[in-house]
Amino acid sequence: MPISLSAKKSLRKSLKNYKENVLFKNKVKLTIKNFLTKPTQEGLKEAYSYVDKAVKSGLYHFNKGSRLKAKFAKQLKSGKVTAVITKPKKTVKKSLAKKKSSKIKN
Repeated sequence: MPISLSAKKSLRKSLKNYKENVLFKNKVKLTIKNFLTKPTQEGLKEAYSYVDKAVKSGLYHFNKGSRLKAKFAKQLKSGKVTAVITKPKKTVKKSLAKKKSSKIKN
């Protein structure tokens, strides 16, 4: 634990900055994900804006920002929607029904 007043203030400030940084990172990731799942012109403008802010704040390198923006433009131009990875759902009812039917047959 910090003892001096300046150390206490530094701790408060670093925690506040950490929370803001995490919120910003999550917002950037969410905006990019939303655009990639459903590319629209409005989504492109929003994604560009957040990527530019991320580059300015130092979250992304300049080249990565340029690469992402080129990828987004290509995505919008082609009109393709990237596949979102989803896990297949397990159906418990079918397996239970099979077990019950096998018990009845035997």
